[in-house]
Amino acid sequence: MGGRWVFDGHIAGIGTGSGLRAVVGIWQESPFGPFADVMVQLPSGRRILLAPAEEVAEFIAATYSFEEVRVLDVAAMLAGQSLAVDAGPLVIRAGIGGRALLGSLLRTVPRPLAVHTRWLTAVSPLVAAASPGTRTFGTAGNGRLEYYGVSDLHHVSSAVVGWEGRDAGPLSPISPPVTFGFSSVPPRPSLARVRTTVAESRRAGDNSPSKPAP
Repeated sequence: MGGRWVFDGHIAGIGTGSGLRAVVGIWQESPFGPFADVMVQLPSGRRILLAPAEEVAEFIAATYSFEEVRVLDVAAMLAGQSLAVDAGPLVIRAGIGGRALLGSLLRTVPRPLAVHTRWLTAVSPLVAAASPGTRTFGTAGNGRLEYYGVSDLHHVSSAVVGWEGRDAGPLSPISPPVTFGFSSVPPRPSLARVRTTVAESRRAGDNSPSKPAP
């Protein structure tokens, strides 16, 4: 995999009335093959990673911040206008609504440009101004750089979320923002079409930052 890893798929951000927030990654293409993972932040602020395999858990935990990592079966199915997630203590059944205004704007940008790391570096301040807490470029764990290339965005229109056998409450804004890494998902629950690129920021034995990967 070298010093550059590319994950292509979708990210769903869901908030609940209890304060539990979940970020679901559904990756059709990745260095680990197709898989799904979930980052959960409890009302207390505790951050938990639910990952399907040890190697996936190790990579994600080295890139983001968690108080707890659990390796268990993670099943996520995105079909039409519905999302179903079964991941140990977490169960989500969500409805996907219409395209967000931002999604319509994103679709006007050719995807090769929308996911290019130099473009994402340039537009990150604009994205942060338009959607507080959200960025397209930043520094991740272990000297890595991370780029989020979003090419479409739909609202999550409904959701039933269970955590450890209890109802987590009605669908709600993702507030406060999640704190797994340098960027949160948008405050309004949504499903994004995304390509995430993670790159080493330094060459072995070199303390100077490397140029963004293409």
